[in-house]
Amino acid sequence: MFQRILVPLDGSKLAEQVFPHVAELAKAFGSEVVLVAVCEPEEKDYGHACRLYINNEAKQLSGAMGKGSAVTIKAEVLVGKPAKQILDYAEENDIDLIIISSHGRSGITPWSLGSTINKLLHKIGIPLIIIRARETPIEPAKSKLFERILIPLDGSKRSAVVLPYVVELTKKLKSEVILIQVIELGHHVHTIMGLDYIPFKDRDIDSMRTEAQKYLGEVSEQFLATKATIRCEVRLGDTAKGIIKYASETDSRLIALASHVHSGIEDWFYGSVTHKILHASGQSVFLVPSEGAKR
Repeated sequence: MFQRILVPLDGSKLAEQVFPHVAELAKAFGSEVVLVAVCEPEEKDYGHACRLYINNEAKQLSGAMGKGSAVTIKAEVLVGKPAKQILDYAEENDIDLIIISSHGRSGITPWSLGSTINKLLHKIGIPLIIIRARETPIEPAKSKLFERILIPLDGSKRSAVVLPYVVELTKKLKSEVILIQVIELGHHVHTIMGLDYIPFKDRDIDSMRTEAQKYLGEVSEQFLATKATIRCEVRLGDTAKGIIKYASETDSRLIALASHVHSGIEDWFYGSVTHKILHASGQSVFLVPSEGAKR
């Protein structure tokens, strides 16, 4: 499931913040890691420098793996538009996972992820880990990405597509896994006046809370044969805000969720839960495409 990992780099220190996490995962699974640098057409004269850079990074990462490691490191230089080249390479070379920094040489902006990331998100068909870049990098000893993983679920098969991946991770790595479901206090409906918000009755909320607790308990059984410790949490309120707040409160290092979480009309009118978490949370995100999963 994590045998071939693709790591795009652009020559920036922000992009290189992925390395401690790549090393931790690759060593656990004995993966092949492919470092990729993409030179845009107008930069093709710098191809030699690009090759020197990516080869040097491959050498350093290989050294960080230690002697006797089963990890293999490969370096590639591609020419073209970054997002397209990354996607094409991943699809043509049976890549299982892409790990990429949220920002690169264009720097950190307070209102969006990097342009390449945004393009990948619309077309990616394989799992993607987006490492939240920071102006002041976290010390490697304190940056254990998989130490605490938050999994938002809504009871649908779409949201549950992340579970097999996190189960696989926790067979190799010790993690605290928090399963969370946030119950909305109402829903939006079309009326002749437009879009109205209708609050749920207290008895309906109580019923949904009971069902959510039962569901999360059943899901937790999937982790019985892993190294994970499990916590289940049911919250009330706005889904995205509740997840973001809880992730911050618990210092969850990674939020694992489907790339298209079902939320009815909110998906297209208010923006998806996933989109809000990506752009408003401070945590790294593990995205698994949910195409093909039926509700």
